[in-house]
Amino acid sequence: MNKELIIDAGPSEVNIALLEDKDLVELNKEKTNSSFAVGDIYLGRVKKIMPGLNAAFVDVGYEKDAFLHYLDLGPQINSLNKLLKLYLTGRPDLPSMADFEPDQDIEKTGKITNVLTSNQQVLVQIAKEPISTKGPRVSSEISFAGRYLVLVPFSTRVSVSQKIKSSDERNRLKRLITSIKPKNFGVIIRTVAENKKVVDLDNDLRNLIVKWDTCLAKLAGAKAPQKILSEIDRTSAILRDLLNESFNNIHVNDPGLFEEIRTYIRTIAPDKIDIVKLFKGKVPIFEHFGIDKQIKNSFGKIITIKSGVYLIIEHTEALHVIDVNSGHRVNSEISQEMNALAVNLEAAAEIARQLRLRDMGGIIVIDFIDMHEGANRRKLYQVMKEEMAKDHAKHTILPPSKFGLVQVTRQRVRPEMNVQILEKCPACGGTGEIKPSIIIIDQIENNIRYLIQEQNEVFVRILLHPFLNAYLINGFPSLRMKWYFKYKRWIRLRPMPSYHFLEYRFFNKVEDEIKI
Repeated sequence: MNKELIIDAGPSEVNIALLEDKDLVELNKEKTNSSFAVGDIYLGRVKKIMPGLNAAFVDVGYEKDAFLHYLDLGPQINSLNKLLKLYLTGRPDLPSMADFEPDQDIEKTGKITNVLTSNQQVLVQIAKEPISTKGPRVSSEISFAGRYLVLVPFSTRVSVSQKIKSSDERNRLKRLITSIKPKNFGVIIRTVAENKKVVDLDNDLRNLIVKWDTCLAKLAGAKAPQKILSEIDRTSAILRDLLNESFNNIHVNDPGLFEEIRTYIRTIAPDKIDIVKLFKGKVPIFEHFGIDKQIKNSFGKIITIKSGVYLIIEHTEALHVIDVNSGHRVNSEISQEMNALAVNLEAAAEIARQLRLRDMGGIIVIDFIDMHEGANRRKLYQVMKEEMAKDHAKHTILPPSKFGLVQVTRQRVRPEMNVQILEKCPACGGTGEIKPSIIIIDQIENNIRYLIQEQNEVFVRILLHPFLNAYLINGFPSLRMKWYFKYKRWIRLRPMPSYHFLEYRFFNKVEDEIKI
């Protein structure tokens, strides 16, 4: 499979698109000043204990207190709290992890009141970002994810990903990690560690131990609520989790981010460094790779598939509902049952892509077209599982019911991706008041006159809708040619399909927008 990562870096956010065989399958937006991201570690303060929920609310600096359930404390919470008290004092004779004597594990059926007290400081890690009106969900079972391994302080277990099927390889990895891991650390071996050399795994393990040591060092003198350690940014996390032999290209339009990505890839996969390419095109990077068009086709209530099949996606507070419709796809040469199966199989692939693309989580109910034969329902279930296997989020799929309903639960750790695809009305610009289109050319020329005669701009470029661009360059002499003779400046034009009909903007030679 051909995989490409397209990164559009702007002043306030970074947009990351993952393409598989040129199809958009994931879209991530990362604020440059984002906080409370999954994986971030905070020193929080327990604000309120809720015995009825067997949970606590923890102040981590967010407007809503974070939620910490007893089951998310981790079995070694007492050891963590014990070490935390020592490091908060900032004493010079602090024990290393190898010298530290951990406490006994807490009971799985215990009460949170036996572990935490109100106003107590506690080290937590963001497990789910703030969503809607809810604060973040946190865990005290700290872990650090690397390229091949996940490090779990205070644990003693070494476990291997279930996706590694070979028993010989599983035993090899387990023996290897058991022999090199330090005392008081547990390790989860990730799928990508399969067939990797000991030097790669050892380097990854050492880097994760350095992160834990850095976290402990920052606790000296810290006061809750305070961020202790940040997870790597979303771009690097995608590269860490997805980068493999099928990754062909990473295109980025920002020189600074380009160097950062090259540096990061040099540490995790030096042989793949040449796939990082700096995009220098004049059109926006998302438009150049056709991503803007795919976004507009892939978001919204109604999603149309090429064959005429379409989906209707409804969002409610409790769940998401997806309805499959055959549209005008009907093959009169085959039975209704086979028509329904063909439509359902095509819809299943698109639904799996939509769940990844929108990062939809929680309960999803899919209303496929009814099929009467059990063999066809089983085939649909199998195809749905195969398509969803590409999804890295944890999910569960139930077989189709007799009514054709398929129920899916999918892990939600971030707010759902929602892109507004409705454009401004070309007549009123979204105000509800009509602006006569016959005066638009006069407005553009007045702005040109001001820029050239008043501001003495030597270089002027106008970005505008293709229809407006065609109107200015067609005919002899064209309007642009008339402006050249009148103002002794050649006005450069660039058509922008993403603009609405009467939209135009002025830019200078270094591509900065000129505000008028």
